[in-house]
Amino acid sequence: MDELRGEDGFGGYCLEDLSVGMSASYARTLTETDIVLFSGITGDTNPLHLNQDFAEATRFKGRIAHGMLSASFISAVLGTRLPGPGAVYLSQSLSFKAPVRAGETVIARCTVTEIVAEKRQAVLATRCYVGDRLVVDGEARVMVPTRT
Repeated sequence: MDELRGEDGFGGYCLEDLSVGMSASYARTLTETDIVLFSGITGDTNPLHLNQDFAEATRFKGRIAHGMLSASFISAVLGTRLPGPGAVYLSQSLSFKAPVRAGETVIARCTVTEIVAEKRQAVLATRCYVGDRLVVDGEARVMVPTRT
């Protein structure tokens, strides 16, 4: 279901199009440049992400990507695929399960778990994987456009 669908003219789904169990994903292989740019944009210059000597002395034995960088791919799914254009992020819970390193491919997958029609909202399970390894687990609530 990674193709863009819906009847809103922008490729997204309206609330009336959603059903529990629908899912979509986005994948990206992280580069060193991604990590450095994310650090610059956010101001998070923790040497665990940027300094190999420092990071080698930690339990991770080397540099790791910012957890929020992996989690940000959830936003790509919600804003471009499911529900898609017009969706408004309301809340997000996150639990970071495992580190991600440059060169690894993160797959963000979002699955509709609940539709709250009276509030024009949907709840989605939000998970990020590297291969079969769960690296981020969470839940998002989004406001979804309706046809009416």
